[in-house]
Amino acid sequence: MTAGLAFEALNNIGFEQPDLLIILNDNNMSIDAGTGALQNYLTDLTSGQAYNQFKSQIKKLLSRNKDRAQWSIAAIRKIEKLIKTGLLASSNIFEALGIRYFGPVDGHNLHKLIKIFEQLKHIPGPKIVHCVTQKGKGFAPAMLNKAEWHATGKFDKLTGERLEHQLPQLHNETFQQVLGETLTQLARRNSRIMAISPAMLSGSRLTAMKQQMPNRVFDVGICEQHAVTFSAGLAADGLLPFCFIYSTFLQRAYDQLIHDVALQKLPVVFCIDRAGVVGPDGPTHQGAFDIAFLRCIPNITGASPMTLTDFKNLLFTAQDIALDGPFAIRYPKGRGNQEKQSDKYKRLEMGKGRRLCSGKDIALLSLGPVGQYAQDACCELLQEDIHVGHYDLRFFKPLDEALLHEVFQSYSSIITIEDGCIAGGVGTAVLEFMVEHGYSATLKRLGLPDSFAVQGTQQQLHQLYYYDKQAIIATVRQLHIGLIKPTESCCSLKPNESFPDS
Repeated sequence: MTAGLAFEALNNIGFEQPDLLIILNDNNMSIDAGTGALQNYLTDLTSGQAYNQFKSQIKKLLSRNKDRAQWSIAAIRKIEKLIKTGLLASSNIFEALGIRYFGPVDGHNLHKLIKIFEQLKHIPGPKIVHCVTQKGKGFAPAMLNKAEWHATGKFDKLTGERLEHQLPQLHNETFQQVLGETLTQLARRNSRIMAISPAMLSGSRLTAMKQQMPNRVFDVGICEQHAVTFSAGLAADGLLPFCFIYSTFLQRAYDQLIHDVALQKLPVVFCIDRAGVVGPDGPTHQGAFDIAFLRCIPNITGASPMTLTDFKNLLFTAQDIALDGPFAIRYPKGRGNQEKQSDKYKRLEMGKGRRLCSGKDIALLSLGPVGQYAQDACCELLQEDIHVGHYDLRFFKPLDEALLHEVFQSYSSIITIEDGCIAGGVGTAVLEFMVEHGYSATLKRLGLPDSFAVQGTQQQLHQLYYYDKQAIIATVRQLHIGLIKPTESCCSLKPNESFPDS
């Protein structure tokens, strides 16, 4: 109800006056603490009965006067309309918008709800029923820990014990943990840093920073459009906002990203969480499209760290240099790999990638943490005497053209790997570079196909969509077979066999 689209709909409903019933399920729960004036307003409506008592008293008064004085029905209706559009409307936002309000009512009393809904069928115009419910009602574990049980996997319905397969615990931190710790450290040094989140403080690991610096962390509610434009306003005033939005939710604020930030060349740092496939949350939450829809926007710089160390250094770089426009850093949900380095941060050169392995004939160009698949594939292929070059692009906009010139001048076959959609992704950007500069090479692009990613673990989806380690190895072997001359053949395949087309 706090999102712009909901208010736009209420405004339109109040004007059109359709026969419409809106059910507001108010369980007074959000993953993080509720924010905003509407949250407080609904709480007041629920706990304070002044509005409904006043409304009830007016109805009783009119009813008594009607019986005693034999008022005409027309007169009664006029008085009721006057009361409703005057005193009552001023105390209820829905009535003020022209939507009749009923409630609050017990949302768990099924018989009462059915009776109310049956009665409201016969009342013309738009109506809203304010149902007060309790999150997780009827299941003790969910009632005690609402946020944890907001979305869960398989569990024992009697004990609440989780039944999903437990992956082996790694010592490495998650990208989210590194983000929270790093930004808090940087904010202590840099007073210009502000953090903005559309109701995702805990998911983005910003709760500790919020406790330590309450005046520098803003939770604007589930309002991604406002979060982006609010960040633009802070940047225009000389501050350095870090705007935290999940990849799938940034899509809601695309217009603001273009017109309020990029067009103005404002230094907003976008921390795009849950980039790439996210696992059990399913098709609605897969972060498949951000590379493609960011690449086409002028003035934006976009990066994706391969390791946690790289991530720390990108965050440090973002606040240590004079940004000439927005800077987007995309990173996945979950754990990452840690490189050995000193405790000191390192400033990275914007728009520059790095060579991780040298090889011959075949090169891998990776973006983001899936680069670890490429590294592991290089090591395994080396045991087969297949020497593959590996380059971590690090930036998807701008591309490191010096690095790409080196690759296309040294290798005849190239494979790009990304945790995002192939259409318009970094592989497409490399393909555009090849065409524009007149290079000729065999180019294979690995990533998400032109379909919505289904539900599954990250590892399952990487395997399903053919860009995990084994997919990279199979693709390299396929290309390697084509590069070997007939007299040099050392392949065990029979004449009519071939590797599956990637």
